[in-house]
Amino acid sequence: MTQVAAETVGVLVRDARNDKGWTQLELAAQLGTSQSAVARMEQGKQNLSLKMIQRMESLLGRNIVNVGNSPKNVVTHLRVHGGRELSGSVDVNSSKNAGVALLCASLINRGTTTLRRLARIEEVNRIVELLTSIGVECKWLNATDLQIRRPKVLDLGSMDVEAAKRTRSVIMLLGPLLDQQDIYRIPYAGGCDLGTRTVEPHMQALREFGLAVTAHNGFYQVQAPLSDTTDRTFVLTERGDTVTENAIMAAAHREGTTVIRNASPNYMVQDLCFYLQGLGVHVEGVGSTTLTIRGRARIDVDIEYFPSEDPIEAMSLITAGIVTKSEVTVRRVPIEFMEIELKVLEQMGFHYRKSAEYTARNGKTRLVDITTLPSELHAAPDKIHPMPFPGLNIDNLPFFAVIASCAEGTTLIHDWVYENRAIYLTELNRLGAGVRLLDPHRIDIKGPTAWRSAEIGCPPALRPAACILLAMLAAKGTSELRNIYVIERGYEDLAERLNTVGAEIEYFQD
Repeated sequence: MTQVAAETVGVLVRDARNDKGWTQLELAAQLGTSQSAVARMEQGKQNLSLKMIQRMESLLGRNIVNVGNSPKNVVTHLRVHGGRELSGSVDVNSSKNAGVALLCASLINRGTTTLRRLARIEEVNRIVELLTSIGVECKWLNATDLQIRRPKVLDLGSMDVEAAKRTRSVIMLLGPLLDQQDIYRIPYAGGCDLGTRTVEPHMQALREFGLAVTAHNGFYQVQAPLSDTTDRTFVLTERGDTVTENAIMAAAHREGTTVIRNASPNYMVQDLCFYLQGLGVHVEGVGSTTLTIRGRARIDVDIEYFPSEDPIEAMSLITAGIVTKSEVTVRRVPIEFMEIELKVLEQMGFHYRKSAEYTARNGKTRLVDITTLPSELHAAPDKIHPMPFPGLNIDNLPFFAVIASCAEGTTLIHDWVYENRAIYLTELNRLGAGVRLLDPHRIDIKGPTAWRSAEIGCPPALRPAACILLAMLAAKGTSELRNIYVIERGYEDLAERLNTVGAEIEYFQD
């Protein structure tokens, strides 16, 4: 956006805000940003993404620059002016993965579900599109609060196939839709490219409820089970987060008691369980690997729920402070799901301050504020690898590739979960890193890196893409990260929020 255009947009935003009767602080609260950021927007001193302009149009009820109906295939890029020291404070947003699970779980409820401070990201947008296409009323009350009402009968035959192809989360509809119709179908799951990720664990779990699924030319054909009140106990062959969630959602609306062993106790699973408890579903063992669920055949409850904060975003923001050797306070960090990561970082020489604990808006999750301090890092004493919770989070592992690039010595990272994700981390070499691919699951990283600027196409995997953006913050000069849709799938305005703590990142479109 040129300076003249930015100033023109700023005037339009200011006039629309005044007509609405809002202060800059009130608009900032609706946008989930700071008052100073709104002031910069109105002065024409802040580059605005297409998504931010569309959100302001929606909030202010006014067409600002005629982009409200822009085609969905507009490609957005980032221009990063790196080598800047960061400072200030930034809040962790609510969890993307919890938000997606809660959207799917809302289908179980015949009453009204209001999800507060929901992450406004592309993955959420795709699920909202899916729900809307089958007849669910999804109404944004403001920038981040979503009200959901399902109809008496869902129109599964009208499901938005294109939206489904752009997310893996469509597979999570099987649990809440368990016996919605005798026979129905859902599209194959899409989403980011992490190699072959089988859906068979989902099918194994749902067969325990009598669900029959066969694959047919781009769709899963579903034969619903008969209703029953049977008690059932089974073991998940994979302690996967979404597999556990699917099984929980199936159990929640089946009368009788279901015991799930080898269940994931991870953060998004806990949020789902807390929501279901609010619906009156009896859930025991939250936070453990054995869950006992007594479901309800019909649930009709008006409920308001706040998803908790995202530990992966927390790790992303902490990494930004580490790689730029900056003092940055990351607020609202869900510490229960970050303790192993922080312990590994301590072993690498990372220094930080931690506040006293306080409670998230869901009334359950423990939060702290973490302040990163400039640190001289050294290689980890042992290989870094993920484990199911309470181990190091699978999605946080890639950030250690960027951090290890700043450390003296050689670090081995073993990404045993995904076949191809480690490959994408070799793109850090274009910014000067020393990442060596040993096999599809292992890389070693020699540091410290003298980062340099580069133009890089966004890899198709979310976390490696975010890692490249974070490394660009440390690289002096101007870098470009092209086609950032995959980042917008998992982060809400990441670049703009990094700018609030001193980064200089611009959006642009071809």
